[in-house]
Amino acid sequence: MTAYRADSINVDGGDLAVGVWGDDGPLVVAAHGITSHHRAWALVGEDLGADHRFVAPDLRGRGHSRDLPAPYGMARHAADLAEVIQAYGGTAVVVGHSMGAWAAVELARSYPMLVDRLVLVDGGPAMPPPPGVPADPSPDQVTAAIVETVGRAYQRLTMTFPDRAAYVATWQAHPSFADWSRTMAEYAEYDLVEVDGALRPACHLEAALRDARDLFAWQPVPPAALPVPAVFLRAERGMLDQPDPMIAAEEATRAFPGIAEREVPGTNHYTIVLGPKGAAEVAAEVRNTD
Repeated sequence: MTAYRADSINVDGGDLAVGVWGDDGPLVVAAHGITSHHRAWALVGEDLGADHRFVAPDLRGRGHSRDLPAPYGMARHAADLAEVIQAYGGTAVVVGHSMGAWAAVELARSYPMLVDRLVLVDGGPAMPPPPGVPADPSPDQVTAAIVETVGRAYQRLTMTFPDRAAYVATWQAHPSFADWSRTMAEYAEYDLVEVDGALRPACHLEAALRDARDLFAWQPVPPAALPVPAVFLRAERGMLDQPDPMIAAEEATRAFPGIAEREVPGTNHYTIVLGPKGAAEVAAEVRNTD
């Protein structure tokens, strides 16, 4: 069993919580999704920690980093990730899932000297805005479009729960978690915090709304090669386990000329990291130096 420990590093505004699997070997730094936290990487960390030092932070506004102050956005997350890499040693392979992939892209573009390689997991290419959004939307129109697009995930952030079992049950009922596991239960349990006497998800709604603005192509985005070697892993199915993937086939190739792209069969947007098959594929790709 790979050793795991909780740690923290100082960043602008306070301490960023991190989870660390393994003590030796090449450094891997992983960034999670928009309403998630570092325990999304538990299976990947346990695998890679055997021969790597795998470090995954709770991004600003989430998990045990929820009280770090704004501003949010991909540039701020990239700066925090740069601090993580420097704190744990030199350069890193950077893995990003969902929103974490957008943060990883920003990191590679802003701090290429810190990134050996990128592994983008079901995220990274700018997504088209929802139908009906004007070409130059106002901040309110952007927010409304974001809530409409990922409403289920955001609705959870406004809710309170009578106990931890009730919160875990909401995740267990999610269509993407049909193959429920102890790892998934621990993921849900870590996410719950007490605020003003009520149990609620750790992620700040303000952080999720602001960060989502950076994921959509509100204006045309020309293709641009990444400054470091990169691979894109696409989940076969979407956020609600629907047949359509979140990122369409060849979209990463169009957005990032020269990137390697492949699909991970038998996974959805969540289980590509939280399920054993997906986690094994991600870990194998980190180890793949070809």
